[in-house]
Amino acid sequence: MTFADLGLSPELLAAIADAGYTQPTSIQAEAIPPVLMMKDLIGIAQTGTGKTASFVLPMIDIMANGRRRALMPRSLILEPTRELAAQVAENFEKYGKNHDLKMALLIGGVQMGDQVKALNEGVDVLIATPGRLMDLFERGKILLNGCELLVVDEADRMLDMGFIPDIEFICSKLPETRQTMLFSATMPPPIEKLAKKFLSNPKRIEVSRAASTNKDITAFKVPVQSRQKRETLRWLLRNDLVETAIIFANRKTTVREVNKSLQRHGFASGEIHGDMDQASRIKELNRFKSGDINILVASDVAARGLDIKGVSHVFNFDTPWHPDDYVHRIGRTGRAGAKGRAFTFVAKEDAEAIENVEKLTGSEVPVFGKKDVRVELKPAPEPEAEDKPKRARSRRDDDEPREERPKKPRRERAETADRAEKPARSRKRRDEDDEPVPAGEWNGPKPDFLGVGFS
Repeated sequence: MTFADLGLSPELLAAIADAGYTQPTSIQAEAIPPVLMMKDLIGIAQTGTGKTASFVLPMIDIMANGRRRALMPRSLILEPTRELAAQVAENFEKYGKNHDLKMALLIGGVQMGDQVKALNEGVDVLIATPGRLMDLFERGKILLNGCELLVVDEADRMLDMGFIPDIEFICSKLPETRQTMLFSATMPPPIEKLAKKFLSNPKRIEVSRAASTNKDITAFKVPVQSRQKRETLRWLLRNDLVETAIIFANRKTTVREVNKSLQRHGFASGEIHGDMDQASRIKELNRFKSGDINILVASDVAARGLDIKGVSHVFNFDTPWHPDDYVHRIGRTGRAGAKGRAFTFVAKEDAEAIENVEKLTGSEVPVFGKKDVRVELKPAPEPEAEDKPKRARSRRDDDEPREERPKKPRRERAETADRAEKPARSRKRRDEDDEPVPAGEWNGPKPDFLGVGFS
């Protein structure tokens, strides 16, 4: 099947071809025809399946006919985060270049002036986050009674962020006769209830089992002590053939700390989290997309919907608190048919969280072991006899013959004998990151984390 078989206009097909796409994904093939027929739709698909284009493409053709009016957008797309909203806007610009459509982006973190000006001039497509839309609506800067089409994207994320009351309020202000589409990776009961309330006889499309993970992603869990997470992360970044990676942490403070630590160890990394203003977040994303940095440390603000090509690895520095977030986090890799690898660090306190993830996905996440390492591991040196505690020798001791060493005073000999009875403290190990590692190989001993939790 090709896009030409779906009933799209020649102008839209030309834009799709210019973008380099020839065949639709499963959800695009199933969703586009009923949307063009003006039917309500529930789309359930795992991240990375081309869900955004499944509603953007038909909307462009639907909105091609009609007249714009001031303050009254003709269609509305609700997104949970600024990044998702901006990405949908990029899709409209890319695919709608051969159509005379006006689009406005209503997101927080930027000045309202330009947004209000665009609304005054009239827009065909309004892409918004609930917070900014509610703000402008309460100020009387926008009217919703002319909206012909509504899309609620990432509905389960809306639920997690507490936006469901806002969505219910917005839907109550829209015309009763409209086309409504709801897309989500998972369908918890509150989302099912929302769909029954605001959708009319919807067509349900499910291209993958709810909450399943992408078959192109090889996922592992890494049992590791909390204090060893950074060392483990750096080892994997150096030795798992990482091209580009996104590292997720549960807390914004952890995001900042991990990014600074990576930069101190010579990695080209950046960070993105909710405390940053929109301009700074966009700047970091653009640096990551352009290749100025190849590692992005992020909070869950980047877990959903960000479509960045070529992300080879995802690392869950913290096991996510919500199991749904696991599906979305690792979905940043293995996109559009590419292969990806995902690692989740599991400390003792994460036992319940990883169990919830495995319960949601219906499969156990395999433990990362020696057989999964991509470089050759040299065996660790053989330990000395266990019944003889080690003593650290000075270079002078090693150079002098034992029989020629001068005898120590009696008091010093007694102190030495006392020290010999205590277990010797291991010499502080040098951080392997201090030594340069040739590309593509590991020239040190087996890292400690590979011995945690393995048989």
